[in-house]
Amino acid sequence: MRRLISRFVDQGMGLPFALLVLCFAAWGVAANMTDPLVQVFSRIFSMSTLQASLVQFAYYGAYFLLALPAAFITRRFSYKTGVLTGLGLAVLGAFLFYPASLAMTYGFFLLALFCLAGGLSILETSANPFVIAMGPEHNATRRLNFAQAFNPVGTNIGVLLSASLILPNLNPATEAQRAAMTPDALDTIRQAELAAVMGPYVGFAVVLLVIWLLIAFCPMPARAETTPATAGRIAFGATLRRLLRNRHYAFGVVAQFFNVAAQTCTWTFTLHYVIGALGGTEAQAGWYLQASLVVFLLSRFAMVGLMGVLRPSLLLTGMAGLGVALASFAALSPGMAGVWAVVALSACLSLMFPTIYGIALEGLGEDTKFGAAGLVMAIAGGAVLPMVHGAALDAFGPAPAFLVPAACFAVVALYGLFDLVSTRRLRGQQI
Repeated sequence: MRRLISRFVDQGMGLPFALLVLCFAAWGVAANMTDPLVQVFSRIFSMSTLQASLVQFAYYGAYFLLALPAAFITRRFSYKTGVLTGLGLAVLGAFLFYPASLAMTYGFFLLALFCLAGGLSILETSANPFVIAMGPEHNATRRLNFAQAFNPVGTNIGVLLSASLILPNLNPATEAQRAAMTPDALDTIRQAELAAVMGPYVGFAVVLLVIWLLIAFCPMPARAETTPATAGRIAFGATLRRLLRNRHYAFGVVAQFFNVAAQTCTWTFTLHYVIGALGGTEAQAGWYLQASLVVFLLSRFAMVGLMGVLRPSLLLTGMAGLGVALASFAALSPGMAGVWAVVALSACLSLMFPTIYGIALEGLGEDTKFGAAGLVMAIAGGAVLPMVHGAALDAFGPAPAFLVPAACFAVVALYGLFDLVSTRRLRGQQI
């Protein structure tokens, strides 16, 4: 493992890189424990899918709001400071699930999720460019893909925790049966269900605290923390204008918005799709979501290998085009074949976030930290489009609603083509 890491990072960066890999896995756990909560809260609190989608709005909305403050932290202080700040806020948010389970109010859970996701936003805004800074520029996108390959290790753990600790503990009573219960009986059921939701998050808080301590006491080589001489004088307006004029970067932010939207829609509504197509319970459907994350994990490592042979933007274009085809097929063909098409979407998603991230940040120089914040703010796509998907599901059903992620994949494919064409033109001008 040490020899493999040394291929991606500079000398002396091995231990810091390995600790950051733990962070990549950690926010994967959080994101994919959260995805099933839309289905969980719609049952516990007897609300519509659109109302329950506020879970994702709170989670990814926090990513949007906290990414820019994270950029100021890393620019003013260091990447390490940003990582520790993000981990600390995430620990607080995860621990808040305990009082939320006692209060038994939907709003308190949304507050806990907002704090958790806000911390992870700061963490991700700091960790991604930190990884890019840990080695040579020529393999930065591949290095980030390698680090992000451990993110689905966390996502699989997150889905496993949901499938084994949360979903089986949901009471099978239907909405009509719950409506007929006495308030005391309903409160007893809800208390048990919310306690099942709380447990994994409090355990996750303890794990994050351990990671915080490891990073706090790990010396970080100074060269990875080097900032420009103007770091103390942040010309945000000028930086923003440069970033907006950079079409390659600006389109990358748009593509990241729709990539995260496609990912969140796919994984959030897999349970709904499977139950609608095959029937069964949330716990049974949860295993198809688990299969999706296994596909995501294996595909991400496969993509790291393929990037040694093929250009990242070529892979991005091909996999996004395949995503359009699979999501459209699932929308038009509900059934077992459609379920496996939804599962296969995770292979398409596997390379997208780090590849878009690495391509969009190429050549930004001193604007990289604020550019990284913009790409993390684009995670707001995971807040907005799931609500559109949820509304479409309520109106038309689980299968037709998958045309929403199909459209998102199409935007990502266009960005891949844009990078291929613009890079070819640049090479032609240099010749």
